[in-house]
This record gives sequence, structure tokens and C-alpha cells, in this order.
Amino acid sequence: MKKYIYWLLPIGWMSVIFYSSAQPYEKQDVKPLLDGTFNLDFLTPYLDWVSFTYHHSEVSVAALGVEGFIEFFMRKGAHVGVFFILMCLMFVALSRSTRLTFRVTLAVSLLLTGAYAVLDEFHQGFTANRTPYFGDVLIDGAGALMAAVPVLFLQRYRTKNNSY
Repeated sequence: MKKYIYWLLPIGWMSVIFYSSAQPYEKQDVKPLLDGTFNLDFLTPYLDWVSFTYHHSEVSVAALGVEGFIEFFMRKGAHVGVFFILMCLMFVALSRSTRLTFRVTLAVSLLLTGAYAVLDEFHQGFTANRTPYFGDVLIDGAGALMAAVPVLFLQRYRTKNNSY
């Protein structure tokens, strides 16, 4: 029974993600904080050349202002970080509660994290002023894949040091 206690980690983290996804955009908008706390206008000449389309909207300093531009990257960075952590917690829970091989544990951790990313975007479709977007699932998946890198290195380190 003790080995299943590790599942509280990813379940708790998924609860945090669920709560965050249930918040309307206005409750998560950090532009007023950025605008009221920092004068970011000095960044404009360094960032005004960046322009691209994401989810049918232009992402640029001209379209969003400096604060909106920075907030966009903060929000997408949060996607990466949150799902990086979730994949690590999934890996720990699986590795502590099953007898799967390392590779299978890693693959199942990635699949479960990806599945939750899809469910998270679906959930956002029911939240006011939030829209589900498959591009965010890809960003979430990138965070999960990034988490696999240190897990692989730690496994390689452990295997190397245990072979002596």
C-alpha cells in the first residue's frame, strides 16, 4: 500500500493544473502587474522584430504591447514547466509502484502526461474566456519530452555507478 502513496504527487499536481485551467483568462492576466510594476518599454527595440501567428492571432509587440508579448511567453513557458513537472511526478509514481522496465516506465509516463495535456485542453473549452488549442497540447508535450532528458541522464548515471 505504501508504494501507491507516490500517486498522490501526480494526482495533486494534476489538481493544481485542473484548478488553473478552470480560471478565466482575466484571473490569470499578468499584464496589469507587469505594466504597474515594471517599465518594460526599453525592451521594444529588442523585441519589435519578432512577429508570428499563434492560434489565429498575431504575437508581436505591435499587436500585444510589450507586456502582452512577455505575458504570452510566460504563459507558454508555464505550460512547458507544469507538464515537465507532471511527467517527472508520473515517472516517480510509476517507477515506485510497478515493476515495469525503465523504458516502459518512461514511455507510459510520457503517454499519461500527454493524455492529461489533451484532457486539460478539453477542460479549458468549458471555462469562460478560455479556448482549447492543440498547439498548447504540443507545448505541453514538449515540456514532458524535456523532462525525459534529465530522467534519462539520471538513469544512465545510476546504471554507470552501480556497475562497479
